[in-house]
Amino acid sequence: MRTRNVGTTLLVSGALLIGASACAENGASSGSSAAKPRTITAVEGCGKGSWTDPSDLSPDRKPARCAAGAPAPVELARTRKLTIATGTLSAEYVAPLEMAVEKGEFKKEGLDITLKVLPTPDALPLLAKGDIDAQWAAPEAAVMNGILGGFDIKWVAGNFSPDPKSKSGLWVRLKDGQSAAQVEMAGRKMGTMIGKGSVISYPMNTALKKHGGGLDKIQFQQLGSADVLTALQNGGVDSAWLLDPVWRKVDGDRRYAFLGGQPQGEPLGGLLFGPKLLKDDPDAGVALLRAYIRTVNTYFPGDYKKDPALVTELAGLLKTDKDVLESTPSLRMDWEIRGGTTDRLQAAYKAAGVADGDPLPESRTVDRKLYEEAVGHTS
Repeated sequence: MRTRNVGTTLLVSGALLIGASACAENGASSGSSAAKPRTITAVEGCGKGSWTDPSDLSPDRKPARCAAGAPAPVELARTRKLTIATGTLSAEYVAPLEMAVEKGEFKKEGLDITLKVLPTPDALPLLAKGDIDAQWAAPEAAVMNGILGGFDIKWVAGNFSPDPKSKSGLWVRLKDGQSAAQVEMAGRKMGTMIGKGSVISYPMNTALKKHGGGLDKIQFQQLGSADVLTALQNGGVDSAWLLDPVWRKVDGDRRYAFLGGQPQGEPLGGLLFGPKLLKDDPDAGVALLRAYIRTVNTYFPGDYKKDPALVTELAGLLKTDKDVLESTPSLRMDWEIRGGTTDRLQAAYKAAGVADGDPLPESRTVDRKLYEEAVGHTS
């Protein structure tokens, strides 16, 4: 089931922390997500390649994979009705969830799933209170600040990393005599539809530092999605963070240069669980991840855009044009979480001035145990 109820109230960090304190008073805890040790057994079709070392940050790391159709469903004794919040139902990175609903993969696990459109700030307190069960989002600054304030939320599965051919990321308008290798970013004005508290702050900061800049050395101008490219082209901004498929409009034009995007091989978002699936009902949490992982292995194992029938089906699910989908490379769907990603994200949030308090250790922000159980991996 899919709904498109869009929340409109944007919560500031202070409001998030007030809500977090209330949750803590009502019994929410930020401790270990595993109330009891869980038994992990081998899973047919998920062998050695179904898990990769989190410390492997190689750009060419092959994402974990099981055989198509694996891990097989394990239907729960009773049906669980779960709600997953997502900021959009039209972005390509949401496709595995929508495909899992469309193909009945969640139902095979005994899950009745509703995908509900909610902005991250609106969804976070609902997730912490258990009013929604999971969130398809990213460990943004608001998430880190919420956890710091008492929210019992963890990042439990990744979503994707970019194809090497993708040029979604930081683009700059070159001045006379400049090239991609010789352009200074300090003092430049950047147009972006994404705020400083987004996970994109991490790769953005990395790209800027390679060119004498940094989040603290540039001017930000937040613009609507339709205005970012226009501002770059007409000189309203010097640089811009261009997403799929907008970057195709300047690719190949010598007046512009691509300076870098999301790290290859490192997902920056995916599924967030609250206390309900982390502690109260981890069986349902594992079932949800098992269905998601099976969908990736079955429908998105590699370059899925080579399959015209699948692209047509995706265009229908995402309500977008097939030609638009085909204009950019396939995403590398990846359910795993790399080691240290939340450390690097928090460093970027601090540089951007949107982080509250001291950095949180990974043990407070990430839980890999549920997806490892789903594929039968034991440490």
